[in-house]
Amino acid sequence: MSLTNVETAAIIAEYGVKEGDTGSPEVQVALLTSNINKLQGHFSAHKKDHHSRRGLLRMVSQRRKLLDYLKGKNVERYQD
Repeated sequence: MSLTNVETAAIIAEYGVKEGDTGSPEVQVALLTSNINKLQGHFSAHKKDHHSRRGLLRMVSQRRKLLDYLKGKNVERYQD
């Protein structure tokens, strides 16, 4: 259920601050958001998959923490 290399490269190219940027909060949030959206479809078909749901909640929490960090550092980048 993870992203393919092509999808990951496209997200990095779109949200990266510079070439080859994988560590900026914007890229990490975009990758997490894409993974979360992919898992939503999985849970509509597998309602009792609680083990993966725990991973989903972990990803949502990590994304929230990154967004809070970005909001504290630079509000303009957060709003984009």
